[in-house]
Amino acid sequence: MNAVKNKTINMTEGPLFVKILLFTLPVMLTNLLQTFYSAADMMVVSLSDEENAVGAIGTTNAMIYLVLNIFMGLSIGANVIVARRIGAGDRRGVSRAVHTSLIAGLALGILGIGVGIPLARPLLAKLGARDDLLDLAVLYTKIHFLGLPFISLTNFLISIFRAKGDARTPFRVLTVSGLFNVGFNLFFVLVVRLSVEGVALATAASNLLSTILLLWRLSKSRDACRFSFRRLRFDLRAFRDMTVVGLPASLQGVLFSISNMMIQSSVLQVNNAMVSASETFQPVVSGNAAASNLEGFAYTATNSVYQAAITFTGQNAGAGKYRRVWRVMGCCYLITTLIGLLFGLSFYFLRQPLLALYGIHPAEEGTLAQMAYYTAYLRTLYMMPLYFLLAAMEVGSGILRGLGRSFVSTAVSLVGVCLFRIIWLSTVFRATGTLEMIYISYPISWAVTALVHFTCSALFLVRKMKQAGKSDAPAETSL
Repeated sequence: MNAVKNKTINMTEGPLFVKILLFTLPVMLTNLLQTFYSAADMMVVSLSDEENAVGAIGTTNAMIYLVLNIFMGLSIGANVIVARRIGAGDRRGVSRAVHTSLIAGLALGILGIGVGIPLARPLLAKLGARDDLLDLAVLYTKIHFLGLPFISLTNFLISIFRAKGDARTPFRVLTVSGLFNVGFNLFFVLVVRLSVEGVALATAASNLLSTILLLWRLSKSRDACRFSFRRLRFDLRAFRDMTVVGLPASLQGVLFSISNMMIQSSVLQVNNAMVSASETFQPVVSGNAAASNLEGFAYTATNSVYQAAITFTGQNAGAGKYRRVWRVMGCCYLITTLIGLLFGLSFYFLRQPLLALYGIHPAEEGTLAQMAYYTAYLRTLYMMPLYFLLAAMEVGSGILRGLGRSFVSTAVSLVGVCLFRIIWLSTVFRATGTLEMIYISYPISWAVTALVHFTCSALFLVRKMKQAGKSDAPAETSL
């Protein structure tokens, strides 16, 4: 029990289920706080005078994550490499990986500014955004991108803390910066009377605060992960190792974003077909944005188990305990299924009051407001009850990444999700042109990809256990 009570968790020894759960809960809360940044933007901006503000922010998500996923993927590589070196007892290697990852995070964030800002308007216009919606989306995106170095560093720092089994520190820091973000959102929108630019400024400032606090806490660490400016050197081998794991995750994230941009473009096509160009309010875009943002909470909750799967698998694989990895896999699938069902069904049945937080309400039949609500309802109907399928897909991907099979995970995800959705949009959606055919593609792709991820993980582990023979401790049978 002492290992569980400590800030860091011993992942390579003892019962697993409780440890994974104790690791997952603060990670989940941290993820939910990060999601709350975006949600707070949309909720607060719905109080502004701009009627398309919610839709504008929702329109930017796929384009913003096209850039964000590059360094978010590499931060996963940092998590795996640090965790595996901790499991192997390589203190010097841990320190080199930590400091190299922070240099890489800062560099990637700066690069993101140079790439993202010039591409904002042409990409958003290509998606189908127009007039006032386009101008607001471009303004929000450009300000948001100015904070990319801090977003990048925050993600790498969180990955380092999680790799060593400390999920509480990121949660505490994100709690402080989250409250800061909400306060400044309200100040900029309700007092200064800004719109999308106000919430974008608040988000950038809160990420700066997160970076400062996480760096400070890491500098006070007493283990091999301790940050020091004197040790801040770029180690080519450490960068290569984290790139081998993280680059496929980055590629997967980028291609996911491209497929999501195609879906966003399809939503805009439906909106433009149903609403006259003379109308200023874009109801389909706004309804889809609200439901998508709400869905983000369910995604980040299930993604916490994905992070646990990566870290627990990485440490145990680093220690050569492949039989134990099998038990990690079983625990993670059970926990993520329960979380997916809890969040998915709760959001479905509570959709009306939750959507009201974004200014989306039931209204008189035939009105634009009712069209916005119906769009949000359809997205919730087709996705939320089946969200446990996405949860299972995420865990399978995390197990493969923790085992160092990141390319396999990426290949499966690209075919099962990205390629499938692109083909679906080009055929089924093009033939029907309905929102239902957009949204139904999600759970189908989740189910197929989850099954293949599980099969690949199981086959790899069976082979490794045969090779390892009796190297694992036979007494460790308890979950």
